Amino acid sequence: MAYIGEIISLAVAAMWTTNAIITDFAVKRQPVLVVNVWRMILTIVISVGFAWVLSGSSLLEYTNLPTWAWLFFSGIIGYSFGDFCLLSSYKHIGPRFGQLFMTLSPMSAAFAAWVFLGQDLSWKSLVAMIVTLAGIAITILGRGKGHSVKLELPLKGVLFGIGAGLGQGFGLVFSKIGMNHFADGIPAEILDQVSNIYPFSANVIRSIGGLLGFIILLNIFGTPGDFRKSASDHKGMLLIFLAVILGPAVGVAGSLIAVNYVEAGIASTLMATTPIMILIPAYFIFHQEITFKSIVGAIIAVIGVSLFFLL
Repeated sequence: MAYIGEIISLAVAAMWTTNAIITDFAVKRQPVLVVNVWRMILTIVISVGFAWVLSGSSLLEYTNLPTWAWLFFSGIIGYSFGDFCLLSSYKHIGPRFGQLFMTLSPMSAAFAAWVFLGQDLSWKSLVAMIVTLAGIAITILGRGKGHSVKLELPLKGVLFGIGAGLGQGFGLVFSKIGMNHFADGIPAEILDQVSNIYPFSANVIRSIGGLLGFIILLNIFGTPGDFRKSASDHKGMLLIFLAVILGPAVGVAGSLIAVNYVEAGIASTLMATTPIMILIPAYFIFHQEITFKSIVGAIIAVIGVSLFFLL
């Protein structure tokens, strides 16, 4: 079938768009920290299930201390910090703008790779960063008094959005380091067979780190009793379950399948179109005005993301 990789990539972007909307409804019913604790628990169960069904094993027997350390830390940064910020941004600025700030993820990943992996931060990456930032600025900034500019979104929501993009990017790099250690521990004779499977096992360790982080945050900033009460909210639990299926489960699996059919740069660019896809649902579901400026800003931000992979 022609363009199957491109079709799968766009389908993944649609899943992540739907996931953002469903998650927004979930955090309106239950506290952000409670939603995140459930997301981590369900992600662990589903990820173990995927690995077991596809390989007959969780593959965790091939892990070592560096694997656990880096993936665990990745979960704390990417999930406990990044996802907490993302879901919090939904509460203040909505999923449409929350997803726009996720275009900062490749930029923060490039910076983290430069710091921790010694990868070159090329002029092409700098151009991509500038374009991405320009797209976000066009969307969230407006004309103030005189020749000044003003922020058109709540500052708290913007800061949470920035935190989400940074957490996702840094968490991705730490995850890559952990997965490199994971791959080193897998016997060479089966590595090719499980190359698309062990990322699910790696996500189990990341999710354990994220779960521990969220439990600590819930006990410090939240009310543990809210978690016990949440199980009786059947509609809320259904929303969380659907969000996990569309995100960490089917969404991640789809992204792995897509790169088997099309170049990673093209797949990544198409999967990064969520800020554009979400414009129409945001208009009909959340009654958010779609302006020419917001469309142009989202497109420019996505172009900036694409430059990281295509230049």
